[in-house]
Amino acid sequence: MPITNYHLIPEDNDLKTKLLGLAPVDKVMAYLRFSKKGLSQKLLHQIKYKNKPALAKVVGLQYGYLLKESGFESNWTEIVPVPLHHRKRELRGYNQSEQFGQGIAEALGIECKCYLLRKQETETQTNKSRIDRWNNVSEVFEVLNADHVKGKRILLVDDVLTTGATLASCAQALFKCQPGQIDLAVLAAGN
Repeated sequence: MPITNYHLIPEDNDLKTKLLGLAPVDKVMAYLRFSKKGLSQKLLHQIKYKNKPALAKVVGLQYGYLLKESGFESNWTEIVPVPLHHRKRELRGYNQSEQFGQGIAEALGIECKCYLLRKQETETQTNKSRIDRWNNVSEVFEVLNADHVKGKRILLVDDVLTTGATLASCAQALFKCQPGQIDLAVLAAGN
């Protein structure tokens, strides 16, 4: 597995640089390095398109144990997954980011909470430019209950980080509710 070491430098890496000016997050991490036609892409395709939600949870467990061994066991009060639009979730039958988050949560002994709602269905981010990705997801997320977020130390999780537009949009929605901090973690990240 192409494991990254972003958890060793979560506040100073190229992933955090991608989010500068988009969302004031503290730590940005990825478990695997994404490469086209590589093992990480094959894994993501199995999880997203081949009905393998348990695989996402197992990978989340592995990453959660790595984070725990690296001293992150008490960094967050809750894990929040990036939501799918309800039609996409119904079609797929699960949210791969939620499954990944549940694995991390289980390893760290905290809860995975679905506090975000995707208000509208958006086009796929694949093959879009950075600006187009941002325009595609800007203002599409909202927090279901602001009181549940206030003061919490949140680890926001998603399956993949490319430009960071989706995660930044989710983080902005969460920041409106005054959390204590927001960090980001993804299953895989690439260039």
